[in-house]
Amino acid sequence: MKKLFSNIKGDAFGGITAGIVALPLALAFGVSSGLGPSAGLYGAIFISFFAALFGGTSTQISGPTAPMTAVSMIVIAGIVAANDGDVTKALPAILTVFLLAGLFQVILGVIGLGKYIRYIPYPVVSGFMTAIGLIILLTQILPSVGYYPKEDVEFVSTFKAEAQEVILENILKEEAGEKILVLENFEETITRAEKITPEDILKESQTLAAKETAGALGAIKAFPKAILNINWLELLLALGTIIIIYGFKRITTKVPSTLVALVVMSSIAVGFSLKYRTIQEIPSGIPIPNWEIFTGFSLASITPYIFTALTLALLGAIDSLLTSVVADNMTKTKHNPNKELMGQGIGNSIAAIFGGIPGAGATIRTVVNINSGGKTKLSGMIAGIMLLIVMLGLGPVASKIPAAVLAGILITVGIGVMDYKGLKAIPSLPRDIKIGPLKLSSEVLIMIIVLLLSTFWNLVYAVGIGLIIASLMFMKKIGDLTAERSDVKKLKEESWSDEIDFPANLKEEVFIKHIKGPLFFGSTSDFQALSLQIPETASIVIMRLGRMQYMDQSGLYAMEDMLQDLKKKNIEVLFVNLLKQPRYMMERIDIIPDFIPKEHIFKSFNDCVKWIKQNIKDN
Repeated sequence: MKKLFSNIKGDAFGGITAGIVALPLALAFGVSSGLGPSAGLYGAIFISFFAALFGGTSTQISGPTAPMTAVSMIVIAGIVAANDGDVTKALPAILTVFLLAGLFQVILGVIGLGKYIRYIPYPVVSGFMTAIGLIILLTQILPSVGYYPKEDVEFVSTFKAEAQEVILENILKEEAGEKILVLENFEETITRAEKITPEDILKESQTLAAKETAGALGAIKAFPKAILNINWLELLLALGTIIIIYGFKRITTKVPSTLVALVVMSSIAVGFSLKYRTIQEIPSGIPIPNWEIFTGFSLASITPYIFTALTLALLGAIDSLLTSVVADNMTKTKHNPNKELMGQGIGNSIAAIFGGIPGAGATIRTVVNINSGGKTKLSGMIAGIMLLIVMLGLGPVASKIPAAVLAGILITVGIGVMDYKGLKAIPSLPRDIKIGPLKLSSEVLIMIIVLLLSTFWNLVYAVGIGLIIASLMFMKKIGDLTAERSDVKKLKEESWSDEIDFPANLKEEVFIKHIKGPLFFGSTSDFQALSLQIPETASIVIMRLGRMQYMDQSGLYAMEDMLQDLKKKNIEVLFVNLLKQPRYMMERIDIIPDFIPKEHIFKSFNDCVKWIKQNIKDN
């Protein structure tokens, strides 16, 4: 507690400054998510306060971030679509997923996985971050030109037939749930169908129009219509915002350029009484918990989203811990990764209960906090309190912010979040794989796959596929390298020092093989050919295994197959210096003693030679 208040002045200034930077981004991320600006503010308030209080990075400022919002946006859109486009109806399920994500983060911290997050391959992270930037850019083009598909009468009317079909399907599903047999009671179906109003059809058509133009691919499809229906006022507001954000940075970086753009463009819009589109109304009261998360909880309803919640948790963990590393470098301190994950999880869980979108450690806000004097957890807590005060005091004023201004802010966020370092490195990375006639870099291939799948298909699955491909390619590379060093395929080998005096009269009958390195899936194909290397005159094979430290299941079965082949040829196999782990593996499936009796296992090469001399002489 004493340490918490050891730097009150610096923490207060750092927290307030970080809160000011967070304000426009929180509003923008809330609007972008689909839950409205209040959801962004609630997320920023609660995550900032509680992640700072319980986290493991003293100077970290947390809140909604671009990656977390991009994934949240997809989660929200999917659940809303499953609830007939009714956000209010879908909200409990959405917040339950966010709550699960927070709880998963707490569990990750408790079981100590924080230190392993850094092992996620860079190409996966790079492709994902660039995809996040592209998604934000593409999805903000429509609001920046003032085009909203749900309000395009001509476009919406094209979905009327499909809307009627969907409504009729819902009636049939409803009757099935009520155990009504349609063929026996078709009058009931007709009665319900007759109650369908033009307003119902219009609402469903608007939902389908919004679904058709959702996400990056949907935005591309809607782009031609958006160009033909540009609202020039909205476009000028968005462009003015972008120009101020980039231009003001050239004047000074002491004042956040996003805040300057927000204030200036909003003031122009309000001051000149322009007819612009505002953001949704921001509640000015104290945030109230959404208890429907618990009262309406159904395991069946959230089961399909458990993997999505886990992905959100992992993404938030990566995002936060990367920011923690930045904070460590700036402050010359060391964060506690597992404690940080628990703090982030608690913050996200509480934010979900109050209706906030999930977030993570935010690099820019953390850097601003440190540069402004923040040194302890108090700075992050003050940032959250500052945002709460702004919401309570300026909620009605903030509700007048133009939607196009927030779209302009998000466009700059999308541009900034892309991984330009990874993109610039593409030409210089080694081309280490061959696909047909093409030679490609495996890391570039992974990055592009994750980038394309994330942007145009599914962020959640794209990361999983990227990790699988990266892991397989890594195993292939390690397998190739280890196989080279294992040296299991050469017939003619240099004699080891203790083999120089091996009896000349036994060289025709005895074949000595050195196994150098682990016997695992990457070297089994070469090992399996060992029986083909043995001269026809040989009746005994000595396998020197002192350098075979490890054997996996693939290597174990390769060994078994090879011993079976030699047994068929009546060739005896002797093991020298068999190590503990490989011996344990071979004893598990009875290679020892079925193929190799214990008397055929020797501690030293000299003991093995003595046994050979005695037994060959006896024969």
